[in-house]
Amino acid sequence: MELGPFDFLKQQDLPVGSLYMVATPIGNLGDITLRALHVLNAVDGIACEDTRHSAPLLQQFGIHKKCLALHEHNEVGGAQTVIQHLANNERWAYISDAGTPGVSDPGARLVNEVQKAGFRVIPVPGASAVSCAISTAGNVMLNSEGRFQFLGFWPNKTKERDALLQDICNSKKTSVFFESPHHIRETLLILAHALEPDRQVFICRELTKKFEQLVSLQAAEIAPWIETTDSLKGEFVILVSARQAKSDEAPEHATLLMWANALSPYLGSKEIAAVLSQTLGLTKKEAYQIALDAKDEGSEK
Repeated sequence: MELGPFDFLKQQDLPVGSLYMVATPIGNLGDITLRALHVLNAVDGIACEDTRHSAPLLQQFGIHKKCLALHEHNEVGGAQTVIQHLANNERWAYISDAGTPGVSDPGARLVNEVQKAGFRVIPVPGASAVSCAISTAGNVMLNSEGRFQFLGFWPNKTKERDALLQDICNSKKTSVFFESPHHIRETLLILAHALEPDRQVFICRELTKKFEQLVSLQAAEIAPWIETTDSLKGEFVILVSARQAKSDEAPEHATLLMWANALSPYLGSKEIAAVLSQTLGLTKKEAYQIALDAKDEGSEK
């Protein structure tokens, strides 16, 4: 018998008593995966961040299951309801409003409770605004060699915002965060003022949707762009390039340890410190501490 093009889905194991964390589209319904549809059709029930928000998605694909509202305000209590269903050998899925559950969305507490209760949690991958933005960021990702830090939503409180801003300014990784249309103008102007004029910023608006917009700017270009852009409506993902190391800046601790470890079989701590101090511009105290750290690390192996 000839197999159909989607028969491979039926061959996948769908163990009972398991929670399936299912990624859903972030704007374009066409981004739902075949596996997500298969799982959502196979489970006994679906926990949703917002049942009203998820209803059109499920109706679009003809999925009719009992649904449970499970959001940040009832996540632990809702998890106990899901656990009761899993204990009855049912399969349950969890979907957030958009994207991958747990990525600045509810899900972490649910997973924690389910795992503590001894049940299996299975990820069903799909759309993510973070990976979507990074895939098109180009030169914003170059300085960090593909490394990035995800910072969630930009905070509203001044103290938290200032701490986050300092982290972004000093980070040697690309920084990624979300922002709402209500605060995007203010946030971008704060970035423009705080960053070096030539620091690269990648602005992603309404990813995967009809009015998707991707703009790569230097920090100095942000304010003029804000005054001329047609719209600041929609959901935003912002990427800020890594800080470039200065020519006279000492390498990071991990790199220094690597050099010290390479010298360790041949030189004592004082000699290693002298080499590091002379070649990398470290103070004698800093260099000697690196040498000691390398010796300690070697003795633990």
